[in-house]
Amino acid sequence: MGFSKRVVYKPVEELDVSSTSDEVYISANVKAPRMAGLLVKLFVWFLELRILKPILLYMLKRENQVHKFVSFVDIEDPPLYVPLHPYEEHREPELNYLESDLSPSEQVQKATECIDYSESERENEKISFRHWTILDYSRAFLSREITPNMVADKFIASVRQSCDPALQMSFFISCEEQEILRQAKESTLRYERGEPLSALDGVPIAVKDEIDCLPYPTTGGTKWLDKVRSCTDDADCVKCLKLCGAILVGKTNMHELGAGTSGINPHYGATRNPYDVSKITGGSSSGSAAVVSAGLCPAALGVDGGGSVRIPASLCGIVGLKPTFSRVSHSGVLPLNWTVGMVGVLAGTVEDAMIVYSAISSQLPSHQPVAETHPKVHLPLLNLPNCMPKIKLATYDKWFCDCTNDIKRCCLNALDKLLKIYGWETIEVNLPEIESMRLAHYITIGSECNASLARHLEKLNMDKVGWDARAALSLYGAFDSKEYLNAQRIRKRQLQIHQKIFDQADVIVTPTTGVTAYTIQDDAQKTGELD
Repeated sequence: MGFSKRVVYKPVEELDVSSTSDEVYISANVKAPRMAGLLVKLFVWFLELRILKPILLYMLKRENQVHKFVSFVDIEDPPLYVPLHPYEEHREPELNYLESDLSPSEQVQKATECIDYSESERENEKISFRHWTILDYSRAFLSREITPNMVADKFIASVRQSCDPALQMSFFISCEEQEILRQAKESTLRYERGEPLSALDGVPIAVKDEIDCLPYPTTGGTKWLDKVRSCTDDADCVKCLKLCGAILVGKTNMHELGAGTSGINPHYGATRNPYDVSKITGGSSSGSAAVVSAGLCPAALGVDGGGSVRIPASLCGIVGLKPTFSRVSHSGVLPLNWTVGMVGVLAGTVEDAMIVYSAISSQLPSHQPVAETHPKVHLPLLNLPNCMPKIKLATYDKWFCDCTNDIKRCCLNALDKLLKIYGWETIEVNLPEIESMRLAHYITIGSECNASLARHLEKLNMDKVGWDARAALSLYGAFDSKEYLNAQRIRKRQLQIHQKIFDQADVIVTPTTGVTAYTIQDDAQKTGELD
């Protein structure tokens, strides 16, 4: 690329984020075909040839605008390697502020106090299927209507059914019935003694196979990673849930190494969407989304580096939450992308997401937050509907509408209901350099994954890796130090750009995914799928 074509990033102070801004919106233009079966095998075979590899990778980066917006640019901003930023604590009457010295069970108690639970309303609902919430389980256990033992038996039967060849849902990588029954028995005894640990006691929760949870190995969706990295302890987030009495029911399926968003795993099967088993769930936290959507668990843990919680949550019709960096301890989580990958929550309701988030955000002695001063957890008082705070929503029309027509109609309708029911207001803004941000994120997540796995991949027989993951790993290793540094400079810019918008609004609203779930191709189940 010649010098005359270099993109020059002007100072953030000169960027206009108002609706009248002349900043141009550039839609993502990914130049990579969706492939499966023989095509993806041929593509990877050419990509790994020593002679062709540098040429193909150069072309991929050039055609996907990496060179234009990241590699060969003039950018004076300093790099930001860890996404920390200063904060100002504003106390509002509609929020419950959790002190930092609370235990996980105490934080769960605080969260349940913020929720309006009406048992009579639950009983009068006339629908053919409904998800049991965490408080549904808790109230039923306390009233002796059911026991954790009964729930465990039903859960095990449902998982067996999901493995039937007629369904092949592929929810789990590891799920040991005796371990589930052991936890359920202990929880049942606690309820019999009148000593439940929290509202989560006896509640089934699944864990993505990227998070350490004894007695299971942590495979990261591979057939080899657990052989070179042993699981010797629970991740901090899992410890928090166990301290609350939750039943950890197994390790859920995921896109191999988190290196894709379809949720199709060539080793453990394609996790299928409970709403239409011919469709994908999205990924990479595919199994966690599917078990919640199917009603097997009210909540599950995932890890989100680039949408890996939010994408499958969206495609499966549930709630997905990616917490702020360092809010939840990363100890015991595969370090595939340590500055962008956060432990997140997938749940059937906002209330359940809040309860689980409250539990896993508790600071155990082993969790030392990256920031010296860590903002307190703020929980909305959902039991005071008349005290709902006035929220200002920022929308960027060109970005919001860069999706299929059915998604646009659905999201605009949801936005309209929020404005009418709660009296919220919207402001139109411009979010500059979105495509640069997307590419900088991809370089960051790819470079971190490559750095984490490089020492293992050098000795690994690549035949043990799925074809789509092999393609991704080849690209991850193609980014150089200059591109990584420029990506961190763009990260710094985006933090400042977003701050300018958050000075005017509370939330930036956009559809989670631009398309709905697509159909699983038969040959993709064996090779994975490039998408």
